[in-house]
Amino acid sequence: MRILLVEDNDRLAEFISGALKSAGFVPDVFGNKADAIAAFESATYQAAILDLGLPDGDGLDIIRAQRAKSAPCPMMVLTARDGVSDRVSGLNAGADDYLLKPFAMEELIARLRAILRRPGAALSVELSLSNLTFDTTGREVRVDGTLISMPRREMEMLEHLLRRAGKVVSKRSLEEGLYGFDDDVTPNSVEVLVSRLRKRLQQTGARLTVHTLRGIGYMLADGAP
Repeated sequence: MRILLVEDNDRLAEFISGALKSAGFVPDVFGNKADAIAAFESATYQAAILDLGLPDGDGLDIIRAQRAKSAPCPMMVLTARDGVSDRVSGLNAGADDYLLKPFAMEELIARLRAILRRPGAALSVELSLSNLTFDTTGREVRVDGTLISMPRREMEMLEHLLRRAGKVVSKRSLEEGLYGFDDDVTPNSVEVLVSRLRKRLQQTGARLTVHTLRGIGYMLADGAP
């Protein structure tokens, strides 16, 4: 899942970005309000994590702008402002959660998953299809109960397709969900990744098929090829 992270402290942004990647998310990192607003116009995000004290304004302005457009993206605020009035202002502006600095990275990830599990959001803890199960919290894939080793990118692709199992997922949707602005993406990156995932599923005995619909996209379905 693609996450927008807005944090002007470079070191903290790097730590959070690394934790998000390890947890299976794809973060786009920006350090100011203007770039964050532009990013919302250019990509679709499943959630946003926002600092409030930005060099060109208040992070709450980003939330207000998105809520004014009725954007459903869940938003978590990170801030050192610990007053009750500050928390109330953040929540009234449209924030879904409020985490005070300093914080434990494990708590940030847990809170992010929690707001993504709310009604209308996108995250389920465990995904399953046929003889394959995917623990999205522990980042563990099992086939017939046996733990399968899988590189991060393949795991992200599998999760993306599992969440839309039986439905066609466009190449563009996969590119937007799997790669951030800073990732080196070639025209055939998705095709190569699908090929690797398809081979991995076959080798591990997963009774799943990744169908290619030429010019349309891909669909994960129950049943071995």
